[in-house]
Amino acid sequence: MAIYLYELSSSDYWFPYPEDAMDDPNGLLAFGGDLHPERIFAAYQQGIFPWFGPQEPILWWSPAPRAVFDPVSYRPSRSVRKFQRKAQYTVTLNRATSSVIANCASTRSTEETWLNEDMIKAYIRLSEQGICHSVEVWRGSELVGGLYGLCIGQMFCGESMFSTQDNASKIALWYFCHHFALHGGKLIDCQVMNDHLLSLGAFELDRETYLTQLEKLRAQPLLKDCFTMQTLREPNISRDP
Repeated sequence: MAIYLYELSSSDYWFPYPEDAMDDPNGLLAFGGDLHPERIFAAYQQGIFPWFGPQEPILWWSPAPRAVFDPVSYRPSRSVRKFQRKAQYTVTLNRATSSVIANCASTRSTEETWLNEDMIKAYIRLSEQGICHSVEVWRGSELVGGLYGLCIGQMFCGESMFSTQDNASKIALWYFCHHFALHGGKLIDCQVMNDHLLSLGAFELDRETYLTQLEKLRAQPLLKDCFTMQTLREPNISRDP
């Protein structure tokens, strides 16, 4: 059966409506264009993101339903809270964004990762423009976990996370949810549900509800110091949220 997709122009940053995305594969909307930061930012503002494998053209997606976290009500598991009370992890914000993105790529197999060299460069450029942000988890001076994504008003679009030590990515999510909520953040988009996200407390929104929330939140500002470079938790000093 033939599949007909929108082909994006290289001369503008237009995207088709997310409602036009395919059901199978879920959310496939368009192909082509490029990974210019302005195009990627325009895509996220409309609930669309790039995701493609080796030897594939650039593919653009807007799946439904959408997996999300509510940062205001988010609570980690009892075991994670107990672990963190004993752990000597430090949690920081925007101190090593390039390293977090690189680790998200390198800790997965070639078959699992969509973070090729061009994608890595694109998100690093977005971080330099103050759009892409990271949370880092450290054991001493070693980066052992983290996450990154794009801020779209009061919504944060999580892209990927990694962990090389127990619970490091879970702790990154926990501290980020607390921090984001304190600064006016209302929703964290994590794209497509899987067992891991479900175990962390993610839930799903249908396309209409998600797009309505996105339209409302993308125009709402956060408190101005939300994404300044800072430490969210220091061992034996900071209380847990």
